[in-house]
Amino acid sequence: MNRVVRRFRALPLRSRLALLVATAVALAVAAAAVTCWFVVRNALIDSLDGALSSNRPNPNQVVQQIDIDALAGKARCLRTIPTRDNTDLYEQTIQIVSKNGTKCTILGRRSIEVGPEDTAVAENQDTETYHNAVASNGEKYRVLTYPLKEYPQFSLAVSVARPLSEVDDTLDSLALILVVVAGVGVLGAGAAGLWVARTGLRPVDRLTEAVEHVARTEDLNLRIPVEGDDEIARLSESFNSMTASLASSRDLQQQLIADAGHELRTPLTSLRTNIELLARSEETGRAIPPDDRKALLASVTAQMTELAVLIGDLQELSRPDTGESGAKVQVVALHNLTRTAIERARLRGPELTITAELAPWYVRVEPPALERAIVNVLDNAVKFSPPRGTIEVALDRGRLTVRDHGPGIPEDELPHVFDRFWRSPSARSLPGSGLGLSIVARTVRQSGGEVTLAAAEGGGTVVTVQLPGAATPPPGEMPSTPS
Repeated sequence: MNRVVRRFRALPLRSRLALLVATAVALAVAAAAVTCWFVVRNALIDSLDGALSSNRPNPNQVVQQIDIDALAGKARCLRTIPTRDNTDLYEQTIQIVSKNGTKCTILGRRSIEVGPEDTAVAENQDTETYHNAVASNGEKYRVLTYPLKEYPQFSLAVSVARPLSEVDDTLDSLALILVVVAGVGVLGAGAAGLWVARTGLRPVDRLTEAVEHVARTEDLNLRIPVEGDDEIARLSESFNSMTASLASSRDLQQQLIADAGHELRTPLTSLRTNIELLARSEETGRAIPPDDRKALLASVTAQMTELAVLIGDLQELSRPDTGESGAKVQVVALHNLTRTAIERARLRGPELTITAELAPWYVRVEPPALERAIVNVLDNAVKFSPPRGTIEVALDRGRLTVRDHGPGIPEDELPHVFDRFWRSPSARSLPGSGLGLSIVARTVRQSGGEVTLAAAEGGGTVVTVQLPGAATPPPGEMPSTPS
């Protein structure tokens, strides 16, 4: 059995489908043919039984044809019932049966063997029975045996029999017809199954060719025509969506590499220039004035810091969007996390005033990622705030707002603020990589929240971060402490 299953699975899908269809049709045709055969057989036997019942001889005429006393010992028929050229009667056999098993044939070419069914009817005189029996020549007959009730004192029964060939010949012809029809049906079903398999799998062939083409050429712009709304159409749509997503991901990856190369080029070029100046000074023996040397070293340090920040941001953005960063998701007190980020922001802008109104709010996030996102938001506010300006921070029911009083962002630039490496023309002279707000948007989105940036009333910019959570920590869970 296992070998058959393995061979079946080794067949091509078209052949398996055609074989399954042919097998299903063969089983259905076989079941229908067998059912039809038995229904016709029962109908023919019922018809034959009806003919036997309707051809019962007259009781008086039966008694006149036999020697009653002789039946007590050895049956003896005086004469047979005339057939009156009745062919139907001539084909049947009529015989008298006694309770001790003796018989006397009064009509027909051959006698029928007496069975226990016949003697029981002769003895009991209260029932009749239909059964099969064998004639003297070995031919099968259908027999009706009924009691001769008009003369109960003799305990006799009459058996009327007709050959079963009347039924068997018809059944043999029917069986032959059913076998031929079934064979033609199975062959037709196999051909139809093969055609259906080829037609139904044609879209799968196109999909296979498309996949092989993509694997061979890496052409992600290939699309499969979608026809209808069945499973194959859904599969084609899924393939098209997959290739579109892969193409978009590849484009974003290439754009990220191009943008990263562009952003890295500036500090690297400046760093290289400064290092070459220092090296040339050492090679030529011409000392650089102390103030210039100090400024040069400070520039090198700042450029290295900028490179480190940019590389860290790139590493953060290279993480998958599924949140698989290795950090554990924990319950965090967002108000405490925000308070820690504010303290860091005060170190970067000691001349600024940062006000905070923080209501308790607990969220389930990756603490390091969310803390960095909040720090990025505050860093932007510090960067664009005027000297001795004010930054207003508020947290109410999971809604964190950071508002500065800087120059603000033009309306046409707002849709791009969360794009990677995008920097406002007015901010390109300031330090930064253009990745901070991209990291903020990514982190907040992974935490199940939303972030928006808009112009504030009276000037400046307001950043709003909405995170799902609760005003109290979940029972049995201690919120983590910010680092």
